[in-house]
Amino acid sequence: MTPGKIPPTTVQRLPLYLRCLVQASAMHMPVVNSVQIAEMAGTNAAQVRKDFSYLGEFGTRGIGYEVDSLITHLSKELGLTEHRRVAIIGFGRLGSALQSYPGFDERGMKVVAVIDADPAKIGTVSDGITVESADDLEEIVKRERVEIAIVTVPGKYAQGVADRLVASGVRAIMNFAPVQLVVPEGVEVRQADVAGELQVLSFHLNPRRTLA
Repeated sequence: MTPGKIPPTTVQRLPLYLRCLVQASAMHMPVVNSVQIAEMAGTNAAQVRKDFSYLGEFGTRGIGYEVDSLITHLSKELGLTEHRRVAIIGFGRLGSALQSYPGFDERGMKVVAVIDADPAKIGTVSDGITVESADDLEEIVKRERVEIAIVTVPGKYAQGVADRLVASGVRAIMNFAPVQLVVPEGVEVRQADVAGELQVLSFHLNPRRTLA
């Protein structure tokens, strides 16, 4: 299969594959095959091979994939060869925890701005970043060349924040607010529904559950 448009379901699995390959590299495995990747990723070898086929010709039949080479290629596909510039909108408990998360740098992300509407938080410094006023959102986004916004504001404010972000040129939003955002075509929104995922786990703990 020649490389072309990658299906959204495959795109969702690429970060998982990259994480598995980084783990393989840390374990000093120069080469891995599709079965090994599948075991690490919790999928099957056929799916791994199909997903990688969208990216081009990789691996050697009967041997496998060169780990470092595939890490480099997946990083390019995911746009991680340069750090993406991230702003956190909402500096409550969740926003604070995300801002302190050390894994962003490892995954090609750099938090460059933290924004909040609470006067008590504005001007405080966390991990070297000063919390700035939501009144200046547009100016901050342009000044810091923000590419991705993480929205952790209360639900009733989320759409308004999203509208301002989009108007300022942001084309990628991770939304932690418990509402569905309406954005124009060309803007990508990922909904982080922690409560929903916990409810799915609760379903699997329910002895009365029925699965198709």
